[in-house]
Amino acid sequence: MAEAMKGLHRSHRCAELGMQDVGTQVTLMGWVQKQRNKGGIIFVDLRDRSGIIQIIFEESDCGAEHFAKAEKLRSEFVIAVVGQVEKRAGAVNENLATGGIEIRATQVRILSEAETPPFPIEADSRTREELRLQYRYLDLRRPDLQRNLILRSSIAANIRRFMTQEGFLEIETPILGKSTPEGARDYLVPSRVHPGSFYGLPQSPQLFKQLLMCSGFDRYFQIAKCFRDEDLRADRQPEFTQLDMELSFVDVDDVIDVNERLLQFVCKEAIGLEVQLPIPRMTWKEAMERFGSDKPDTRFGMELVNVSETVRGCGFGVFTSALEAGGSVRGINAKGQTGMPRKKIDALVEFAKGYGAKGLAYLAVQEDGSYKSSFAKFMTPEQLENLVKAMDGGPGDLLLFAADQNNIVYSVLGALRLELGEQMGLIDHDRFDFLWVTEFPLLEWSEEENRFVAVHHPFTMMMEEDLAYLDSDPGRVRAKAYDIVLNGVELGGGSVRIYQNEIQEKMFEILGFTKEEAHNRFGFLLDAFKYGVPPHAGLAYGLDRLVMLLVKADSIREVMAFPKVKDASCLLTGAPDAVDHVQLQELHLLTADCPQES
Repeated sequence: MAEAMKGLHRSHRCAELGMQDVGTQVTLMGWVQKQRNKGGIIFVDLRDRSGIIQIIFEESDCGAEHFAKAEKLRSEFVIAVVGQVEKRAGAVNENLATGGIEIRATQVRILSEAETPPFPIEADSRTREELRLQYRYLDLRRPDLQRNLILRSSIAANIRRFMTQEGFLEIETPILGKSTPEGARDYLVPSRVHPGSFYGLPQSPQLFKQLLMCSGFDRYFQIAKCFRDEDLRADRQPEFTQLDMELSFVDVDDVIDVNERLLQFVCKEAIGLEVQLPIPRMTWKEAMERFGSDKPDTRFGMELVNVSETVRGCGFGVFTSALEAGGSVRGINAKGQTGMPRKKIDALVEFAKGYGAKGLAYLAVQEDGSYKSSFAKFMTPEQLENLVKAMDGGPGDLLLFAADQNNIVYSVLGALRLELGEQMGLIDHDRFDFLWVTEFPLLEWSEEENRFVAVHHPFTMMMEEDLAYLDSDPGRVRAKAYDIVLNGVELGGGSVRIYQNEIQEKMFEILGFTKEEAHNRFGFLLDAFKYGVPPHAGLAYGLDRLVMLLVKADSIREVMAFPKVKDASCLLTGAPDAVDHVQLQELHLLTADCPQES
């Protein structure tokens, strides 16, 4: 039977104790990790969020009543223990922070008994994730998950500390707002008092933070909950947290400066990581041409090489037809992989097809200097030699080529580079490479919508020198946009905003919005701009992604308390779920199985 606290007060957490506390009487409370009964002596490992400490029960110390209680203890029982800190009598446990001490118990109270959990509560659990998420409250007792969330809390606290010192004001923006879909789908919330109308949950606080700049707050930040109704993957969730900020009277360099110092401060405080400043910068164009990605992993080489001119006019139709269609031929050099089995090369071809490739051409340079290739018979020895030279190839190298439109070639080789980097052990997983990617395209053509769409959002300012191309060649215009990348993962992105009315109207025109449509969607912001708006810019980080990378987790689910799975459902609570028809009627909604009133 569970006992009451009866005036007991916890004096310490388990792992807060050390050799300096030997001889001290303490009161600890937590969960039983395990109990070992050695006859006249019982050992209990007691766990709380700080760690584990060993408790010793002997009847001569605690009496028959408490010794009998200790005999009943099982894993996950919640107990309170009173005892004295002693230097450990046996061998020191080097794996525990408290491995040099133990608690000699004088009394124990069973505060709560526990059934046997459906999986062991231990670090690096091998239990399938679906079961762990179903019992997330048990999963969260695992020390590695607790460390992740404790670090996340520390990071959030240090962000607030830094931003406050830099003159930022923390201001909350609404969760219930207007649906302004331009990118991912919004989550919609029906209004009971406005039949047929809906709120949109924010994909970001974008419009409100720009309004705050109009209001004169100068520097704003918020650790904001955001929502996107999109397909999930390892680093995406339907609801996520971002560090959001906006600054007035600034340009690109000002935003980058404060954020570099923020990253340097947070990484040092969180994991002792020294971030060297300035963080390297790379234009979007250079990133795509060298790495095939707008978020390149720069921890290893194997960069893309454009061999279009080298193979132009050769006899291989795959290459020449791609060039005639306005595309390119590019390759990567897998150093030392000439002996890769054909079966593995075929697997790489299938991998490439998953990213839009029609195929993958290869050329293996044998140790004797001869070539083994899927296309050698279509090229002269001189052409092959020039191609190998252009790829910086030599004996032992495997050269892989993609030929298609640039966007497909980048996608294929960018993904293939990462795959081979992992397979070949080229990536140093203890390294942290930050990178700014700048000068993104302002617009991209959508075949589905048959119009240009904003790469970031409709309020992104373009490079001043590209303003002349807005009418004649919109796809050429570069944005004053910037992403911060860490180890091939986009941590965050932002831009300088349009604040001149005539440029904003031109942007809406290019995006295919009529003045009426633009006003219907964004009228409250456009109206605010009539009353004096400062030049402003901002940036937002995915806080979940930042923590995930700093703790070297494989998924943001490992740094979120209650994440959802791939279909956006919660295995713990069963959300989303059906609701009572009465609730639907109050919201003026009908579902397919909801009876309609006659």
